[in-house]
Amino acid sequence: MSSEVKARRYDASRRRVAAQETRRRVLAAARDLFTTQGYDATSVAAIAEASEVSVDTVYASVGRKPRILLAVHDMELADADEPVGSEERDYVKEIRVAGMAAAKIELYAAALAARLPRTVPLMGALRAAGARDQACRAAYEELSQRRAANMRLFAEDLVATGELRADVTVDEIATLVWSMNSPDYFTLLAEAGRTPREYADLLVRVWSRTFLAAPG
Repeated sequence: MSSEVKARRYDASRRRVAAQETRRRVLAAARDLFTTQGYDATSVAAIAEASEVSVDTVYASVGRKPRILLAVHDMELADADEPVGSEERDYVKEIRVAGMAAAKIELYAAALAARLPRTVPLMGALRAAGARDQACRAAYEELSQRRAANMRLFAEDLVATGELRADVTVDEIATLVWSMNSPDYFTLLAEAGRTPREYADLLVRVWSRTFLAAPG
């Protein structure tokens, strides 16, 4: 292999690393601004300034403002410095390998209690912005569809344990879980004074009594 080819590959590798680092800086700045100032008060120019890049670089590395918020939302769900797909999130992996349906329910409820206080304000801001911006509306609908698909996967995972009542279906499980982990439900409980820990305990009680077969 010629030294020229090696140099080109090295340069391409360096560019990829630099692009990844730029993207991480942009997302970190966006997360800080969205969570401290809110979605409406945060401009793409402010994100660019905080991450020390140009506005065009923000668009090129992540996308427009609704896409940036989606990426930050996925970072918060994964508790990571970059967006992580649902199947690759640590808590999802823990739920998958848990053998008992009760353990899966408890793990998921705990994960929601830890993450929804951070993600619900982001979803609420995106939905509110969708009333006046088509791109935000499309991003919120995409997020809602992803939530519904993930709830079905969780329902199928529960059913696969063989520990659920015979008279509950995957659709019924997915619908109840989807409704109780929604931003609206979490917000109603929070406004009523329920803590995230109390929210998680309620999920465990309701889901266990509704889904699990009686011992024996």
